Amino acid sequence: MKTNPKFSIITSRCVPLPTENIDTDQIIPARFLKGTSRDGFGENLFRDWRYDANGEPIMTFPLNDPTYSGCVLVAGKNFGCGSSREHAAWAIADYGFRAVISSFFADIHKNNELNNFVLPVTVSQDFLEHLLAEIAADPTTEVRIDLPAQTVTVLTSGRSEHFEINAYKKQCLTEGLDDIGYLLAHAADIDKYENETNS
Repeated sequence: MKTNPKFSIITSRCVPLPTENIDTDQIIPARFLKGTSRDGFGENLFRDWRYDANGEPIMTFPLNDPTYSGCVLVAGKNFGCGSSREHAAWAIADYGFRAVISSFFADIHKNNELNNFVLPVTVSQDFLEHLLAEIAADPTTEVRIDLPAQTVTVLTSGRSEHFEINAYKKQCLTEGLDDIGYLLAHAADIDKYENETNS
């Protein structure tokens, strides 16, 4: 059985993608949605932006540019808009991103990320612009995302901001549990309740 990653505190460099209104068709084009397994989608993440018509990498695109690295994607406002395809979150997770920072996420995509153990960190537009400016000035800029404290900090400047997250989803990420895993972890309590109710 696959083990889900637990999320507590991560410190990482960032991959900047400041474009606004990035929709799920740009994250993973529709022609790649035939797969039913979550594996293998990462290679086609932002496929039409990462590769030219001949399939050659576009080296100026941030995911191909060796200047940038890390498991945190920093995206422009309104990330994940468009269709509700969960494959977009599969591709982000399979590529290796653990968190996405933006000033606004489309609700369905935000939940899809959470369900796939990618942390969507919603920050103010001012904080987002500050972080992107820090990365532009120094691509080695790191952020520290502290899920227990619900804070994100830009280590070069020391600027920090609090972010919101659903308490249940926070617990699932912290413990590495999906919805089924959460229920199984409480199976004894559920059995006890049912026995008491039916007695």
